[in-house]
Amino acid sequence: MSKAEKGSPEQLSYEDARAQLADIVATLEAGDSTLEQALDLWERGEQLAAACTRWLDGAQARLDRAEDAATAEDAAVTDAEDLSD
Repeated sequence: MSKAEKGSPEQLSYEDARAQLADIVATLEAGDSTLEQALDLWERGEQLAAACTRWLDGAQARLDRAEDAATAEDAAVTDAEDLSD
């Protein structure tokens, strides 16, 4: 099994999925693959790209939640300060 075929994309870290995707792109750009190999690599690349997108979407959602929580906390502190004045 080649490096590009190791692990389900869902089980890989973002960094590992991205590295495998970069390897696939380099292999495809080299143009040394048979048509069947290129199609297999393309399909794997699509799976890896989708997994990376899910990772990034999840990271963005976490950042948004943290930002919303910080904004709510700041508003509560401001309200408390206004009440103490």
